[in-house]
Amino acid sequence: MNPLETLNEFLGNAEGWLWTWAGMPVVVLLGLYFTLRTGAVQLRMIPAMLGAITQKPQREQVGEGRDRTERTKSLSAFQAFSISAAARVGTGNVSGVAGAIFLGGPGAVFWMWIMCIVGGAASFIESTLAQLWKTRAADTYKGGPAFYIARGLGSRGFGAFFAILFIFCFAFAFTSLQANTIVDAVTGAVAVYTDPEGVAWLPIVLGVVLAALTAGIIFGGMRRVATVAQNMVPVMALVYLVLGIIIVGMNLGELPRVLSQIVVEAFDPQAVIGGGIGAVIVNGVQRGMLSNEAGMGSVPNVAATASVSHPVRQGLVQTLGVYFDTLLICSITAFIVLVSFPDVSVGGEGLVMVQESLASNLGSWAAVLLAAIMLLLAFTSVLGNFSYGEANMHFLTAKRGWHVAFGVAVVALVFLGSVIAVDLAWTIAGVSMVFIALINLVVIAILTPTAVKLLKHYNAQRAQGLDPIFLASDLPEIKNVEVWVEEDVCDYQDEREAAASSV
Repeated sequence: MNPLETLNEFLGNAEGWLWTWAGMPVVVLLGLYFTLRTGAVQLRMIPAMLGAITQKPQREQVGEGRDRTERTKSLSAFQAFSISAAARVGTGNVSGVAGAIFLGGPGAVFWMWIMCIVGGAASFIESTLAQLWKTRAADTYKGGPAFYIARGLGSRGFGAFFAILFIFCFAFAFTSLQANTIVDAVTGAVAVYTDPEGVAWLPIVLGVVLAALTAGIIFGGMRRVATVAQNMVPVMALVYLVLGIIIVGMNLGELPRVLSQIVVEAFDPQAVIGGGIGAVIVNGVQRGMLSNEAGMGSVPNVAATASVSHPVRQGLVQTLGVYFDTLLICSITAFIVLVSFPDVSVGGEGLVMVQESLASNLGSWAAVLLAAIMLLLAFTSVLGNFSYGEANMHFLTAKRGWHVAFGVAVVALVFLGSVIAVDLAWTIAGVSMVFIALINLVVIAILTPTAVKLLKHYNAQRAQGLDPIFLASDLPEIKNVEVWVEEDVCDYQDEREAAASSV
């Protein structure tokens, strides 16, 4: 075994140990704490989530004289939701979920669902805090964990450390890994119809195409990223949802057995492929958090970009995003696998089970269909991860030169990830992500009282029949708030007054 393989094995074991003995206890215990402190906001306010996602952003005048035009002040609530969904809903929702089932059995899906519900409260708190302590930028607001660490905890240095670690893990490592997944999916589909040796040039061509597409979108600014995301994500979700419904419909008689298998094997250690019930829970909780990213500190970077009337609105919207990712997309993958493989031990590892289920139900052409789905999932994740990193770059510096260099680095890594093996990069990114999640969860636990104050402020206005609006002056005890002044909510105040006068 060469040194790189040894390092990869060591880090892989370290990641597993960290998740089992540090990550899981912190995730579960703090998830319960957040649920109790917010009064189970993730369950109690689902109707408000559906309303919050439709709020329009404020308008502003840009330019001078004859060139003066009107545009949205920042991204809308739905655009921010779409970008976060683009990053959340990636190849892990297919290969990752199938892998969790292979390693932990069908019962892992049940614990994935539980993790989704418990983690919703963490997502609410981190996104609400990101909105509270966001800042103004050229074309959107910016914010995220680095900002609420600096302004909420008063530590600029710790915020900078978090931002650097985050950029390395999400914007660089995961971006190259998603590009690698795209190339693997496409070359695998092509191999069905031709000799793989005859298309050895394909990864290079795909790398160039992916890098060019990425550059064309990200150098257009966050508004262009948001436009692409809000158009691609609904289509992506609909295609995958229809695919799952078709396969489940073709195997409708198997559905009761699948649901029973998921619930029963969640508590039956004898039904698990090695490792007992611990393997079921660990794989379900870990995959649940890695998939929906609740509490990991990634989604707040996008949640902060939205122009909304109250910080709590984005907390609610991004909690809905957790459900969208796990209860919808991940569940579809689980059903696709389990209707075809009652005994997952004979189905092949991870993605193989998805491929075989598609082929057995829809025909051999399903390899091409899966490649197209994986390409769409992975490419939208590239854009989402870029947006995460861009927010942290803004925390570190506002100089345009550094942001251009960051964009160039992302494009270069998309190409490199397409043409080289990235096993070690996967492992390094995985270990980094554990530390990022642990840091963010502890930080938002410390800042939870602030999020609870905002939630009470929001609900007090709703109880009066008002559309909630927040101004920093409403809660003067909260310090270092930059954005929430009259100009940031004036459109919403006008709408509230117009509605009142029309009654």
